[in-house]
Amino acid sequence: MEDYLEMIYRYTLEVGLLRTNTLSQLLNVHPSSTTKMVQKLSRFGYVDYEKYGIIILTEKGKNAGEFLYKRHNIIENFLQFIGGGENPLIETELIEHYISPKTLSNIELFNGFISENPDIVERFFQFRKMAQTSSNELK
Repeated sequence: MEDYLEMIYRYTLEVGLLRTNTLSQLLNVHPSSTTKMVQKLSRFGYVDYEKYGIIILTEKGKNAGEFLYKRHNIIENFLQFIGGGENPLIETELIEHYISPKTLSNIELFNGFISENPDIVERFFQFRKMAQTSSNELK
């Protein structure tokens, strides 16, 4: 449900109006699955939706979508700062559904700290390179 709500928020923020067929394509899911989820989001008060119509976020949906969008960006930025794995987007998707509010808040603070102190990022990369070199020498 969160992935749908986040995508609805992201798309309407960047592009505007959104229909279920477009949402299906964006999430790479079957249109009938999208319709069921949008109906569920409507029942919970997150969206206003009429069959084959435009999906409109309610105030509750906008607030939830904004939180999900922000959470996603905080985690993705952190992974980029530390030089996350092969695909930071996939890793972000995996992490964002399990992270506690306190940890998310601390990561957001850390991201701000790193942004204001870019030299630390460079020092971290140097440290990581040395650690990887040492690790490879032991093998």
